[in-house]
Amino acid sequence: MRISHALPAIALVAGCAAGPADAAPAEPPFTARAVLPDGEANPMIAQGVALGAGAEIYKTSGIGPTQLNAAAAEGTPEAFIDTAQFADGVLPAGVTITEAQGMNVLRAIQENLELQGLRLENVTTMRVFLDNAPGSDRADYAGWNRAYRQFFANTNLQSGDTELVPMGSAEPSAPLVRNPARPSRFALEVQSLPVPGWLVEVEVDAVFSPR
Repeated sequence: MRISHALPAIALVAGCAAGPADAAPAEPPFTARAVLPDGEANPMIAQGVALGAGAEIYKTSGIGPTQLNAAAAEGTPEAFIDTAQFADGVLPAGVTITEAQGMNVLRAIQENLELQGLRLENVTTMRVFLDNAPGSDRADYAGWNRAYRQFFANTNLQSGDTELVPMGSAEPSAPLVRNPARPSRFALEVQSLPVPGWLVEVEVDAVFSPR
């Protein structure tokens, strides 16, 4: 796979210095630039991110889902289902508990960023920690990725159109938040998370221009 680095060009000149007529126009300054796979219209994540001079970075703490389901026992994964999204804490067909918690977490991250005057589009790096749902022997990466696409990487890079994304086993539909950002990201399975019932914890870096 070819990788499009899209980094600022550096001119190396041997011999006499080039005159003004020969000088290439300077690239405009940038804050952050994702390094994306070349030729892919809808990649999920960046291969990396380049930061411009003077870019400022806001780093969140690890953020987990908010306990919003009073009908579920405290400390259970179901207690972290957002009942404003899923009435009575009942998940639609194919929506996993990890998927539901993932959407809960990403809304919390959105709120955290907005308090700093930032948006999800400012996110350049994401670190994801997943625990196994009860009765499973592996973290639910597929459910997490569906939740992620509801908030990130849901525009077509070639056409600019919004990409439809699935929720559970439903037909793909408009994402919860339209966002072209594709941060660099890792996701890994851990043995446990700090709050009983959490299956997802995420921390992000958001980059912005000096104010």
